[in-house]
Amino acid sequence: MPVQVVAVQKTTLNQTVTAEAILFPLQQAAITPKISAPVRAFHIKRASRVRKGQLLATLENRDLAAAAQENQGAYEQAEAAYATTTAADLPQELQKAQLDLQSAQRLYDAQQKVFTSRQELFQQGALPRKELDQAGVDLTNARNQYEMAQKHLDALNAIGKQQTLKSAAGQLQSAKGKFQGAEAQLSYSEIRSPIDGVITDRPLYPGEMASANVPLLTVMDISQVIARAHIPQPEAALLKVGDKATIAAPGEQNPVAGTVTIVSPALDPNSTTVEIWVQAKNPVQRLKPGTSVKVAMLAKSIPDALVIPAASLLTGQDGSTSVMQVGADNYAHQKSVKVGIRQGDQIQITEGLKEGDQIVGSGAYGLPENSKIKPEETTAGAAP
Repeated sequence: MPVQVVAVQKTTLNQTVTAEAILFPLQQAAITPKISAPVRAFHIKRASRVRKGQLLATLENRDLAAAAQENQGAYEQAEAAYATTTAADLPQELQKAQLDLQSAQRLYDAQQKVFTSRQELFQQGALPRKELDQAGVDLTNARNQYEMAQKHLDALNAIGKQQTLKSAAGQLQSAKGKFQGAEAQLSYSEIRSPIDGVITDRPLYPGEMASANVPLLTVMDISQVIARAHIPQPEAALLKVGDKATIAAPGEQNPVAGTVTIVSPALDPNSTTVEIWVQAKNPVQRLKPGTSVKVAMLAKSIPDALVIPAASLLTGQDGSTSVMQVGADNYAHQKSVKVGIRQGDQIQITEGLKEGDQIVGSGAYGLPENSKIKPEETTAGAAP
């Protein structure tokens, strides 16, 4: 029986996982203004390259600029009042309270001497009772005045000073907050790019109303692209972050090299598949986000793998695998083998054969055991 005979060879075998994917940009920002105002001017066009922080558009802001200027004036007034309070008013009040206390103390000391002197004269019978009683009243009034002056000074030192400073500081902080709020409102009228990229959408024209929380501009960073694919869980189990991959896009002759960056740790609840991300550089920006592409991810590379053509493998009803091995007498003998991974039309043999063994490459199906064969051609059909 004429058959094709091939030799078992060694080669490097790569196990790849392929899937359909959609391209996404590396980063994307749909820029929405925080205020509603007419567009005064755009400083870019669609497809313009922009940098992070670059001014893209300006909204009408004359009312906001006036409010910011008004609040700045109020803030500066509060600063001046705080400085006056801390440097002039409070020190002067404390100094006056100290002088009042000193004056009350001197009066109290003087009245004490007068009372003591009159008390001695009264005991000697040289002074009427009326004048002694009057001296006692004057002494009591002087003591009360002294105690009140002392309490006032203590209150200023303990509470008044703290509260006065707290009040002045509070007014300053309030004015500062209003000024910063007005400045923030004014800054919202300047639309800046949060990332480096390209303008992909600009739906409005100057003079039209920009609404808060409605996208005004879209910026994409397509210096790199990400292919997102969903694959079955068994295939995803073969992959890990860092595996090499390629992206084949329509119209591109050569696949683009990339790397697996994400293997989702959870299944998609709708499709029960695993999401995989392959990231690749896109320096000339030929890969466009939204394009359907095909990704091939290298799961395993086996050097010096024994390989045979896929057509030479026989699979029994019980799942057993075998090949028809050609002996030196040109008789075919069925040989059980164990297989590993498959790459294209090549299959890895992990047990049962060795390098150089001759097997029936095609025509083995239905070939009886110990059949006399006539090799048509000996070929390196297992070569990569």
